[in-house]
Amino acid sequence: MSQTLATAPPSPPLRLLAGWLCALALLALAGCGSTPKSGSGGASAPSGHSETGQASYYGNEFHGRKTASGEQFDQGKLTAAHRTLPFGTRLKVTNTQTGKSVQVRVNDRGPFVKGRVIDLSSSAFKTIASLNAGVVPVRIQVVDY
Repeated sequence: MSQTLATAPPSPPLRLLAGWLCALALLALAGCGSTPKSGSGGASAPSGHSETGQASYYGNEFHGRKTASGEQFDQGKLTAAHRTLPFGTRLKVTNTQTGKSVQVRVNDRGPFVKGRVIDLSSSAFKTIASLNAGVVPVRIQVVDY
């Protein structure tokens, strides 16, 4: 009489572990490729790229919180949030009503309000308009990325 040993299918916890290991291996391999600067959170934009729309500014309640780039938000710095431009992109933001402009660095994502193209730190906003204005029409231009 011969006995055959049947192999049982892997148990559910073992299957789950194998799945996680495969996913981890794929993530590790994906991280091995070289990444251009545009891979830092948004699409690449050539110098001179411009947009028009409305600019607003961050309220004080965001001071000290982490931005999408991981750095701490500081109302005193000339920074901005943009939906798609790479973190670190330098922009010239011009108030189209007054002609006043300021250069800022993208370090966060947003704004997520229709018609708004950029959120500025209060220091940056004060350079181009009174905080009482709240929202102003602007043209943004990529200076460097």
